[in-house]
Amino acid sequence: MAIIDAEAAAYGARLTIDLSAIAENWRRLGAQAPHIPCAAVVKADAYGCGLAEVAPVLWRAGCRTFFVAHASEAIIARSVLPDAVIYVLNGLIPGGGPALIAHDLRPVLGSREELDEWAALGAEAGRPLAAALHVDTGMNRLGLTVSEALALAGDPILARAEIDLLMSHLVSAERPDEAVNRRQCEAFGRVLRAYPGIPGSLANSSGCYLGAGIANDLLRPGYAIFGGNPTPGRPNPMRPVIRLEALIAQVRDVEAGDSAGYNAYWTAAGPRRLATLSVGYADGYPRAASGRGHALVGGVPCPIVGLISMDLIILDVTDAPAARRGEPAILIGDALDVDSVGRAAGTIGYEILTNLGSRYVRHYVETID
Repeated sequence: MAIIDAEAAAYGARLTIDLSAIAENWRRLGAQAPHIPCAAVVKADAYGCGLAEVAPVLWRAGCRTFFVAHASEAIIARSVLPDAVIYVLNGLIPGGGPALIAHDLRPVLGSREELDEWAALGAEAGRPLAAALHVDTGMNRLGLTVSEALALAGDPILARAEIDLLMSHLVSAERPDEAVNRRQCEAFGRVLRAYPGIPGSLANSSGCYLGAGIANDLLRPGYAIFGGNPTPGRPNPMRPVIRLEALIAQVRDVEAGDSAGYNAYWTAAGPRRLATLSVGYADGYPRAASGRGHALVGGVPCPIVGLISMDLIILDVTDAPAARRGEPAILIGDALDVDSVGRAAGTIGYEILTNLGSRYVRHYVETID
């Protein structure tokens, strides 16, 4: 019987996060446009990998600009990155200004109301407070429209709000042939020309691979830093970052007609051998992978059978001779990269990463490729 270790046994599963792979992925993304700086998006607890652990690694690798979604995330980032430039993507939420100012954070402003409020806060503080300006070139979520941004060019409010970066967000960067990418690039280019001297940022992870015209003045990757494929349909240029291993808690034999899990979701068509893992949807592994996903036991793909429950997953290990109590099953890792796990659950790798649960024992490593 091969126990991963006593600590993993206490938690049921171990999540291994390769910090050196994160740093290397950031370097590889930056190499797509080596003439401009590369930032890092570390929202959602660094895509589930741990903001407090990941951000210093990226700083040591040379990253100086970071993006998060919420002010609460930015405050954590500031605690480990005292000298970094940190932008808050979701902007200036009403009442949120004092916290941003106290921690030297920069909101990504997306409306005239936010501009006015931020400028007033700067006047009240008696010093300029830097911020970015978000221009919506097609997403229709946050930001000024292109026409609003063009009309605002030259307005004194820009200086009072200390706008030091223009940014927009690509709609379909992972689909390089989509016409919307070029339209967004052209629209953002018009805005940049109307704001001379202010740098722009458009390229997300997949945008780093869209070629000239997308990169602008600051790369802004996120998902690919953490091992996700920025070039779907082609080999992943990123190093894998996470590995999720769960212990087999029990193995049993069932006969034809026996069911497994809640609601008899799966019924054995013949004699089968089943293994139960001590992990479930409460750990962030998607219930939607029931009957669709699989794990690796001794390198053998073993399908998930029955409904994934809160704390347990059942595998059909009939074809896996290594399946024994205490042996590890790989849920993410090796041939099971985060994107393939997402597809099996009918979702995307982003959701798999950001849902990584808090009940795993986390093990941070640094390896050499």
